[in-house]
Order: sequence, then structure tokens, then C-alpha cells
Amino acid sequence: MTKQVADQTIALENAVSLPVSDVRDYIALLKPGVMTLVVFTGAVGLLIAPGSIHPFLGLVAIACIAVASGAAASINMWYDRDIDIHMKRTQNRPIPAGRVPADEALSLGIALSIVSVTVMAVAVNIAAAVLLAVSIAFYVFVYTMWLKRSTPQNIVIGGAAGAFPPMIGWASVTGGVDLNSIALFMIIFMWTPPHFWALALFRCGDYAKVGVPMMPVVAGEAATKKQMLVYTLLLLPITLVPVATGLLGVFYGVTAALTGLWFLRHAVRVLRNAEERAPHKMFGYSILYLFVLFGAMVADVWLDGVIA
Repeated sequence: MTKQVADQTIALENAVSLPVSDVRDYIALLKPGVMTLVVFTGAVGLLIAPGSIHPFLGLVAIACIAVASGAAASINMWYDRDIDIHMKRTQNRPIPAGRVPADEALSLGIALSIVSVTVMAVAVNIAAAVLLAVSIAFYVFVYTMWLKRSTPQNIVIGGAAGAFPPMIGWASVTGGVDLNSIALFMIIFMWTPPHFWALALFRCGDYAKVGVPMMPVVAGEAATKKQMLVYTLLLLPITLVPVATGLLGVFYGVTAALTGLWFLRHAVRVLRNAEERAPHKMFGYSILYLFVLFGAMVADVWLDGVIA
């Protein structure tokens, strides 16, 4: 379905009683749930980076990451409006539900993108601003407009967009990129496929209906579950890289090992279990896992400071 036909469909379905937009609809365009995780990992990158940044500038950097995340999400909703209207999980989003015009969502996304990158460049540093701009562009042009509808590897490659925040936070303090910030990037990059494919397993029908070639749709459930296990296995040693480099210590290392093994347990259960509950539980745990893992990074640095 073309974007024009989708807009006409949305307009017709809401012609009798057009919902009135309010501020909550525009907030929904920014995907606040996703933003929470983005902001958290970005803040962790900033907090554990060597060096210092003025607290106010640190808050500005985190705010820019949040605004950029919302900007990319708004453009994503604008572009995906033709398929969102047909998917149970997304049909009540502001655009397909007729509460926000598509052109307003696009304008909001573009405006917030420009503001976030400009403020980051002026107030913080150029390196962080460049990474922020790349993360927006990657999510919008590489994932949303190119990969999502063209390959089952969409979330593997496109997942890089969501892995930028801790690297951006790190660059806000250090003014650059190094092995440790790349390790933070790789943790989220490797976490994304098992996390998202767990969701795709119990939303497979929605993706098939609109022709989005998610891995379960194209390769089948069995192949998807095997790949989820592989990525979860590869993730575990990557989470221990910050310990090997000396950035983080024993507390983080133990936490990463234990939570990683439990994540692996979920992947094994998904592989062996045909019921929908297994991937559903893995998806829920994957979110908790990333919060705990990155929280342990901050706790480890704090503990090191207390002991020292």
C-alpha cells in the first residue's frame, strides 16, 4: 500500500468522528518507552566515561539524546503509517488512528533532529553531535526506509541505530571514541537481534500481513530461534570486554556473567519450547537484562570510587 493510499484510508476511517489531537498524541510519536532505554544507556556511557563534564552540560547531552530518539521515532511513524494501520500492535498509534496528521509528524521529527544535533554541537562537542546525527540518519534512512522492508537481516544491521547512545554519552565527556565505547556499542548491537526476534515470534502474523520480512516470517520459527541462541551466546563474552580492558571490575563482571547466563537460559527455552510464552518471557527479560547490565556499570564505578 502506498503512503498516499494509506493517508486516504486513515482519513476515510476517521471521517465520521475525527479524534482531536492533544499533547499525549505528540508525546506518543516520540515512543517514550523506547526513549527511556535510549536515555538510560546514553546516561550510563556519560557517567562511566573517563574524565569529567559540567553537570549542566551532562544534562544537556542526555536531553539531546532523548530529543534525537524522539525525532527518529516520529519520522519512523510517519514513514510506516501505511503498514501501521494494518498491524494490531501499531494501529492505534497517533497517525493511523487519525489523531495526528502525517505531515505534522514528519515536520516534528525533522525539527527535533536539527535542534538536538545543533545543541549538542554548540553546547557539548562536535564528536558527540556527529555520532548523534549518524544515529538519527541510520535509524531513519538505513533501517526504516531501506532494511526494514527489504531483508530479514533488517534488525541485525538496523539495530546499530539503537546501539549509539552509550557511545554518544561517552563522546560527550571524552570528545572521541575508543575501544571501551565501542564495547558498549557492541553490547547493545548484539543484544538487539534476540530481543527483537523474541517480539517478532509472537507478532509474526502482523509482520506477515503487511509484508515486512522479519526473520520468523522469512526463515521460519525454528531458524529464528537458532539464530537467537547464537547471538545470545556471542553477547555473553562481549559484555565482559569492559572487565578485560580494565574499565569495570568484579561487581560488573559477576553481574554480567549471571544475568547473561540467565538470558542464555531463556534462549535455550525458546529453542526447545513451541509455546508463545517462552519468547514472550524472553522479550520481557531482555529489557530488564539491559537495564540491570548498564546499571551495574554505574554501580561498579561508584563502588570503585568508594573503595579507593
